[in-house]
Parts: sequence; structure tokens; C-alpha cells
Amino acid sequence: MVDLSNFPVTEKWPASRPDVIQLYSFPTPNGVKVSIALEEMGLDYEVHKVTLSDSDVKSPSFLSLNPNNKIPALIDPNGPNDTPIGLFESGAILMYLAEKTDQFLGSSPQNRLKIIQWLMFQMGGLGPMFGQLGYFHKFAGREITDIRPRQRYIDEAKRLMAVLEQELTGKDWIAEQYSIADMAIAPWLRALDFYDARQILDWGSYTNLVRYLDRFLARPAVQKGLVTPSRD
Repeated sequence: MVDLSNFPVTEKWPASRPDVIQLYSFPTPNGVKVSIALEEMGLDYEVHKVTLSDSDVKSPSFLSLNPNNKIPALIDPNGPNDTPIGLFESGAILMYLAEKTDQFLGSSPQNRLKIIQWLMFQMGGLGPMFGQLGYFHKFAGREITDIRPRQRYIDEAKRLMAVLEQELTGKDWIAEQYSIADMAIAPWLRALDFYDARQILDWGSYTNLVRYLDRFLARPAVQKGLVTPSRD
């Protein structure tokens, strides 16, 4: 049996199957990226629900795995050279899993770089900007009387959506085939519904994005990954 005692996170979230990937997550857009990838890649894993409360993400146990106190994080007991490895940052985890399984990272060097390019687009743009839009439109930021912050993120969300709308013209997926870039992008498009932001962004006018998200959500692995772990 694999010994994960060098990972203090297992003290708060014990591994019942330490020989498989350990996922520490919550079903947010960033969290479900990884559970979707694990399902799509057919990897065996054990999931541990880490809530967004300080008692979880700021606990010494979780901080030992991710000092940035954000989900998701992961331990692979069968990492490089058969050595256990812990990882955080959803984009880095997606790249690691794709390289580990040789799946969803393109069939050529050129396509691989295109996929990484769009993954970085989500990590550096789509996720942060949509998250700020949610804060100022639905959550505590909506109480701010100055309308400029909210409008800034509405405008930036529309700009980023227009970039994707154009790129998806005549395409099913953001690159030549379904990839980790889609697993990163589509959950954030889905989050616009949670943020009650579809109407202010005129979501229905982005016909390529509407079809793209529907196509993504129709995948069985996506449906399972979206509810792993359960919020309940």
C-alpha cells in the first residue's frame, strides 16, 4: 500500500484508497475542471470535499498541499518516477493529467501549443474576469454604489466572449479536437448562469457559445464531473 503520510493534508482528509489519485475539491468552475478531466481520462480517484470555508481551505492541513488556499489540489501516488506528487492550480493539474495519460493534449506539437494557449486564455482572462463579474453583479460587490467596477467587468466579459464566439465559428471545440482547454473554458461559461449574468451579457446572441456549451454538457463524463464532489 502506498504511504501518503508525508502529505499532512491526509490527516484531515484520510485516504481510504491511498493507491489512487486523491482529489481535494469543491464543485466550483475551477474545481470541476479536474473532476471532469479525471472522468474523461478514465483515471481512478478518490474525492475529498474541501469546502470554501476558512476552516477547510485555510486549515494547516490544506495549506500544506496548497499554500494559496484554493481548490482544487491533488495528490498522485504514482507520480513521475513512481514517486507521489502533490499539485495545485487547476491549469497545471490539467496539463499534468493530460501528459500522464497522453490524452486531450493534441495529436501534434502545433495542436498541443494551441490547446495550451487557450488553456492560458481561460486561466489568465476568462476565469478571473468572470469571477469579478460575479462578485460585483451577484455578491457583496453589488452593494457598491459606484457603477464603474460592475460595468468594467460586464464589458470585459463581453469582450472575452466575443473572442471565443469568433474562434468557434465552424468548429465544435476550441482546438482541432476536444481537449483540456475545453474542460477549462466551458465550466466558466456555465458559471454565468450561477452568477445570474446571462441576461446582462446577452448570452443568447453568442450562438456559437450556446451550442458549444450544450455540446460540452451533453458529455457523460462532464455530467458526472460537474457533481463531484457533491455540494451536499
